[in-house]
Amino acid sequence: MQLQNFINTIGDIGDLAGVLIIAIGFAWGAVQFLKATLKGDADTGYAGFRMQLVRALLLGLEVLVASDIIRTVAISPSMDSVAILAAIVLIRTFLSWSLILESEGRWPWQSVSKNASTTTSTRI
Repeated sequence: MQLQNFINTIGDIGDLAGVLIIAIGFAWGAVQFLKATLKGDADTGYAGFRMQLVRALLLGLEVLVASDIIRTVAISPSMDSVAILAAIVLIRTFLSWSLILESEGRWPWQSVSKNASTTTSTRI
């Protein structure tokens, strides 16, 4: 019973960390956007804010998935909980892929071309 409580606590800490990563990333990006906008460079501020938000979302999603896996595998490895975990991982994987496509202009499995690395920063 103590082990289950410990694992639940680890999962809760992971959930909290994932949410904090997203919230802090959003706040940091918003501050940077406001600074750039006040300096008269709103386009660069917007691009930086988008990239900061994408990075925060990607990292936050990774941490949330990790805490879900820990909680599911260690506490209740039933077929129902594994199926729910699989659905959650699929949804979060799709979100991660969409964010990478949005930020980098390519799917995660596509190689980075020399032109893409220079045009991505100007495109956003």
